[in-house]
Parts: sequence; C-alpha cells; structure tokens
Amino acid sequence: MVQRDAEATRAKILSAAREEFAAHGHAGGRIDRIARVADSNVRMIYAYFGNKSALFDAALTDAITRMAEAVPPLPDDLPRWVGELYDFHHEHPDVLRICLWAQLERPEAASEPLEAYATKAEAIRSHASAPFSTVDLLVIIYAIAQAWQTAPLGLLAADPGATDASRRRAAIAAVARILGHAPE
Repeated sequence: MVQRDAEATRAKILSAAREEFAAHGHAGGRIDRIARVADSNVRMIYAYFGNKSALFDAALTDAITRMAEAVPPLPDDLPRWVGELYDFHHEHPDVLRICLWAQLERPEAASEPLEAYATKAEAIRSHASAPFSTVDLLVIIYAIAQAWQTAPLGLLAADPGATDASRRRAAIAAVARILGHAPE
C-alpha cells in the first residue's frame, strides 16, 4: 500500500492554488484545475482546506509569507530593499497578482497577515519622518517596487530603451530621494 505524504500533498495543492488564483482570481479559479495540476482530487482539496474561499485565503497567506521570508526589510538600506522587492515581483509575478485579486474579490482575506506588516513597519520605524508615517513609507516602497508589474503595457512600451536593470535602478533612486539620500 502506498503511504501518502500529507504535507507534500498539501504543499502541491497550495502551489497549484497560488498559480490558479493568481491567473484567474477567486471567482474564476477552478478547484478541478487545481486538483489536476496538484495531481490530487477535489475531495482531497476540500478535506485539507474546507472550501474554495479557505483555499484562496491559504494560498494568499502562503504567497505573502513566502515574499516576507524571501525579502525581509533592510532597515539600514531601504533603497537596496526596494531593488530586492522589484526583483522578487519580477521573478514571482504570481504573488502580486494573487494579492491584487484579493484586494478586488476578498479584501477581508487581504488584511489577514497583519503580523507580517506590523513587523516590517517596526523594522523601518526609525526611517519614517514627516510628512511620512511608517505605514506611508512602506506603502510607497511597495508601490515603487511593484509599479512596473502593474503599469499599462502601452506606457511601458513608450520607453523602448528601458530594461529591467534600468527600471530597477529607477526604483532604487526614487526611494533614495524620498529618504533624502544623495543619488548614486
């Protein structure tokens, strides 16, 4: 008899759910597609997560947690941190996409990982000064890091010479200027 690895199965389901919900949102995401990609079945998904909304919320929390672990704040070098966030969003667009879907379709789920944001706010508190609160500074840093992922393609096409490297440098320079650092 084949022994099931419950944690491995759960991880495969979460990975498939992140991809599915990032591509289609909560409303458009299909449990049968998730089951197929995870090499599982619908019954198993419901056994692990209860319902579609709980699976979406778990996939969202997993995505945000992965980002928080991969790109922790660099309180002593916030411009470098925005560059690392830019890289993360470029390499893992599914994380930003599932977060955007959550804001649109399940805002109650998007506010769940408050602890992660509270920890980040505390880490950069000493760098916030008028007119910015700590949360203002975090929002601005995230907005800059994510800007090219959410910008209209026509706008990005208006600068045919731009590269990922030049956009990354622009993000770093923007945060440095906001913080009053000399440009590099």
